[in-house]
Amino acid sequence: MSSSSSTVGGFTVHPIVYTSNVIHYLYARRHEGSKKAGTVQQWPNGRTLFLVNVPPDATERELSSLFKSAGTIERVVFDSDATKQAEDDVDSDSDSDSAIEDDVEDAPEEVQEAEEPKSKRRRLNKTKQPKPPTVTPLPHHPLRKLRRTGQSAHIVFLDSSSLDRALIPPSKPRSWPVDNEEPTGLDHYLTAHQSLRPPLDSVRAYADSSMDLYEFELAKAKQKAKYRKGEAIVDDEGFTLVTRGGAYGQTLGGGVAVASKHFQQTGETSTNGRRKRKEPKEKAEFYAFQKADKQRNELMQLKRGWENDKAKIEKLKASRKFKPY
Repeated sequence: MSSSSSTVGGFTVHPIVYTSNVIHYLYARRHEGSKKAGTVQQWPNGRTLFLVNVPPDATERELSSLFKSAGTIERVVFDSDATKQAEDDVDSDSDSDSAIEDDVEDAPEEVQEAEEPKSKRRRLNKTKQPKPPTVTPLPHHPLRKLRRTGQSAHIVFLDSSSLDRALIPPSKPRSWPVDNEEPTGLDHYLTAHQSLRPPLDSVRAYADSSMDLYEFELAKAKQKAKYRKGEAIVDDEGFTLVTRGGAYGQTLGGGVAVASKHFQQTGETSTNGRRKRKEPKEKAEFYAFQKADKQRNELMQLKRGWENDKAKIEKLKASRKFKPY
């Protein structure tokens, strides 16, 4: 494309100088919303600039610096981020509804605390629970977000005159404003490599602080648990909750218990009379040496029996009273 052409297919061409040998082209035109009645306009007509072929590593700050000479910029939004933001808004609405329900459920407790006398509230404030431990964060390196090649974006100006000035073709290529806080090119990937491999001391501090916070939350949940030893748990309808306890047949909340079979048969709650687990027996004649040992023991038993039988016969011969020879 020749450098003299200022418009292509209704788009104004903005040549951008990256380096002395690289020129990138941005294509801009006035945003035109839907003309159908009843449709919600996402971008205001008359002061929104539509950009095409935005660099994949561009940021909102760099685009604002590039077009700040045209006028005051209200916001810069990439189209890929706009769709994700719409999905997040839907999720946040559902989360806000659930949070409102939780606030309504917790409202009676807050009213009860407000009705307590000031002296009691002071005592409660003195005995407040300890604050949860803070998690030591890992080292953070600022990185720019890489998007797809040839992306588009919308720039919303404060007035329509700023949009008109932004659509004027530039007389010469402008240099791209680089944000030095976030690295670009090879430095971006080197910084990302370093951020994924933090020092061992930082990882150890992060893991220890995370475990401390988990143990704190676990102890706090146990304190707020409904299952108290020796206290009956009654639901909203007035029924006592039936729970099975540990090895001694005690219920977690007290009141009604579920008796074990051992308790029903013997009336004992201890584990002393229970059947012990049988130890597994070693398999006989499984190995070759076991077979050899067995055969040797059988031969020795036969020899012993033979010698015993000979001794008995000799004893009988010696005890005979009639001797024909």
